[in-house]
Amino acid sequence: MTLIRLLAAASLALSVAGCAMTDTATRAEVLEAPGLVAGTAQIQRSYDVQAINVVVPEDLRVSEANQYYPIADIVWRGDPIGNRYEQVAAIIQNSLEAGTAGLDGDTPVTVTVELVRWHGMTEKARFSVGGTYAMKFIVTVADAATGQIIEGPRLIEAVLDAPGGQAAIALDMSGLTEKVRVTEYLTGVFHQQLSGAI
Repeated sequence: MTLIRLLAAASLALSVAGCAMTDTATRAEVLEAPGLVAGTAQIQRSYDVQAINVVVPEDLRVSEANQYYPIADIVWRGDPIGNRYEQVAAIIQNSLEAGTAGLDGDTPVTVTVELVRWHGMTEKARFSVGGTYAMKFIVTVADAATGQIIEGPRLIEAVLDAPGGQAAIALDMSGLTEKVRVTEYLTGVFHQQLSGAI
């Protein structure tokens, strides 16, 4: 009986050792997809933004479902019910204009931002548990004169905390509505991503 227990213990020790030798988790690594370039700090950005193009593809799925987490590409409640494509495009446009207004670098460029995902809060989530605003964009920077791509296409992920319950109501009452908070946040994101701050 002792030999059987010894063999079982040895077998267990080997299996645990095998688990410990698995590859390191890659959750923090930047993944690259075909046609996309991972963010890189080697680019010396000195941009003078001449034009901005915002693309919100019409094949992105919109949801008005009042669930905690609707399965959709665009979930937005920061504007009255209406054309969500136009609403989020306007926020992206305004954020880009504000975020690049102070850039007066050496290279005149055109910036194109294509929306991949825009997940805001539903009423149910916002007035209970809260969550995050999770947005993804593909950014491409091109020479304004030649059209030659200088940077990108590059995937940018932007995530902003979204308080729930009384905290969400208090923000609204202070003037920090969803639209205001998201616009201000994206202004900073686009400024950082298109300036030398990266």
